[in-house]
Amino acid sequence: MAQYDLTNKIGQHLDRHLVAPLLEFLAAQNIYNTDEVLQSKLNLLGETKMMDYVIDVFKKVHPDQEVPTKFMEKRTSVVEEYKAVQENSRAITEILESSELPEQISNSRDYRQLVDYLVKNHDFKVEQIDSIYDYAKLYYECGDYSTASQYLNLHNELVPTSDKNYLSGLWGKLACNILLHQWDYGVEDFEKLKNFIDEDVFRSSLHSLQQRTWLLHWGLYLYFNHAKGWDLLLDLLANNPKYLNVIQTTCPHILRYWATAVIISKHTRHSSAMKELVNVIRQESYTYKDPITEFIECLHVNFDFDGAQKKLKDCEQVLYNDFFLVNCYQYFMENARLMIFETFCRIHQCISIGMLADKLDMNTDEAERWIVNLIRNARLDAKLDSKLGHVVMGVHAVSPYQQIIEKTEFLSMRSQVLANSVGRKLGGDKTYQVLYRDRDTT
Repeated sequence: MAQYDLTNKIGQHLDRHLVAPLLEFLAAQNIYNTDEVLQSKLNLLGETKMMDYVIDVFKKVHPDQEVPTKFMEKRTSVVEEYKAVQENSRAITEILESSELPEQISNSRDYRQLVDYLVKNHDFKVEQIDSIYDYAKLYYECGDYSTASQYLNLHNELVPTSDKNYLSGLWGKLACNILLHQWDYGVEDFEKLKNFIDEDVFRSSLHSLQQRTWLLHWGLYLYFNHAKGWDLLLDLLANNPKYLNVIQTTCPHILRYWATAVIISKHTRHSSAMKELVNVIRQESYTYKDPITEFIECLHVNFDFDGAQKKLKDCEQVLYNDFFLVNCYQYFMENARLMIFETFCRIHQCISIGMLADKLDMNTDEAERWIVNLIRNARLDAKLDSKLGHVVMGVHAVSPYQQIIEKTEFLSMRSQVLANSVGRKLGGDKTYQVLYRDRDTT
């Protein structure tokens, strides 16, 4: 299944620290030669300052060789540099550890007031602001993501959005929270970046295109790890020509993840999202296709149920060998079968259970139990005639209430992110839960 591996394409738009987990996953999947994958990982990490990690990978690749002198010398140099930065940044660390800092950040009307406070109360010098960014960069390069995140957060509070390092600080903080698996904070950083990029502060459209391309790729860690990450992706692409243009121009392979999000996020917004997705898949089929996009095409463009069933089997291997989708297997297969079933039911009012079992790649008993569970859980308006072996479909009309929900449901997640962001800005650790419909609700 190496032909469907997207690591090379995705890695071009990620920071090398974010690529390392992808290579580690590949090494365990046996898609490629393990030694070659580890050598790629070694080459990747060799440009960072995580020398202990580099040396460990080298020993795995070359167990019979001595660690090269250049690695040991670089490790010694990095340790000395790290200790020097720890000493030089002691005053900054004390500021970060101050119990008054969160409250002061929330009470400051802008960055100038916060700088004035630090100058008066902590002997802070304005010239140190750029040093905070430099310290954070070193901590990040050494793999100390937690400290780097704290420094970047302080730096961005002390500078205007026009500062030369402000945007890099936003990217760095997002990377830190991804690598620390702090998905809630990661979503907040993602939204800040998105809003900053969408303000079109860049002088060229090419620069804006590049930034949006990176955002789509870095967001993959959030789309499939955060509790509402699927909605984050759908919200980003819903009727948004700027990001659709990015997919069509630089990264049509993102269609795999968009299609997966639409399939597994089965809710009232599903219909409109599917229509938009199908249109883009049809337009981009000549530049990119894989079993997941072809499954959508077979089902919603060609109405080829046999072809959809074959593609669904191929989707299993794609899901198993994709770093971002491997944990979505159960959601995907369940909802993909439901999609086949629903589409088939739109065409036929009375359906043979045996025929459905064949279309869903199940035996007759499994198909009957599956349909009974759908009816029992109110996910299917139908009646089952076990004697005749038929399913009789009901007539379903979308109520005005459902239409309103479809238009407004995506606001729930953004409201929750905003509420949590405001809560942390006020200096508290509270998080707020916005009530929304469950992702499995139809």
